[in-house]
Amino acid sequence: MTKLGNKIFISVMALIVIIVFVSLCYIGIPYYKTSIEERFFDTSHNLLKPSGVLGHGFGIFGSFFMILGMLSYMARKRFRSLSRLGNLKYWLEFHIFLCTLGPILILFHTSFKFGGIVAISFWSMVAVFLSGIIGRFIYIQIPRTIEGRELSLNEVRNLKNDIGEILRNSYKLDEGSYNTILTSISSRTKAIQGNFFIRNIRKYVDDVSTIKLIRQVLKKNNLPKHEIKKIIELTKNDISLNRKIERLVTMQKLFNYWHVAHLPFALVMLIIMVIHVTVTIAFGYKWIF
Repeated sequence: MTKLGNKIFISVMALIVIIVFVSLCYIGIPYYKTSIEERFFDTSHNLLKPSGVLGHGFGIFGSFFMILGMLSYMARKRFRSLSRLGNLKYWLEFHIFLCTLGPILILFHTSFKFGGIVAISFWSMVAVFLSGIIGRFIYIQIPRTIEGRELSLNEVRNLKNDIGEILRNSYKLDEGSYNTILTSISSRTKAIQGNFFIRNIRKYVDDVSTIKLIRQVLKKNNLPKHEIKKIIELTKNDISLNRKIERLVTMQKLFNYWHVAHLPFALVMLIIMVIHVTVTIAFGYKWIF
């Protein structure tokens, strides 16, 4: 899949999620704002209650999407024979799509009324969803191949271009500008004190100031705009790789800890969901079939 194709793929999935959420809010807000005691008399009650035509459907499709999202991604990760069906990166994006759409439908299936053992499943689902957002952030901090394989520290270092050699051989820069650019990039690799969040904020501010300084230096050399753009892209890539090398080990550890939190909540949610569905069928609740 090309970069453009991947952007379209992600955009379509995001658009579907937004349309579904907005549509459900538009249809259901008047009903969901009604007190529990008065809902029985609402004209939408038979449609939107958990056992209603739409409400029950939300539960069925929401559960299906979440189970499909979990199982398909797990299967793609574990079975090499499925590698020909697409890169792991795209499967992860599809997993995120289904496991975002599913909880939205489940939320409206509950009609915003939580209680009993099902509440444990619901809040486990919320925990899985929120931890998934955190996991996605950690995941993209770890450099990977296009197939989704995690790169080792040495492999990441090998990705770095010799920016000094490229600047000297491909662009007409005076010696002072050349040294200023290399010094400004290398100085950003020094350790920054503070906790995790403070360090990252300071690094971001430093990186922005570095790019600004380099842009000013390049303009003084009267380089064409397209060459300035290329050098800025090289610089950003070099800074990004430096930062990823700095936090690679930390992010790998965080990702391992993240699995410890994410998977148990997913299992609890799944087990109680199966119990809930089994009890519902046993008591004779049916949808449109």
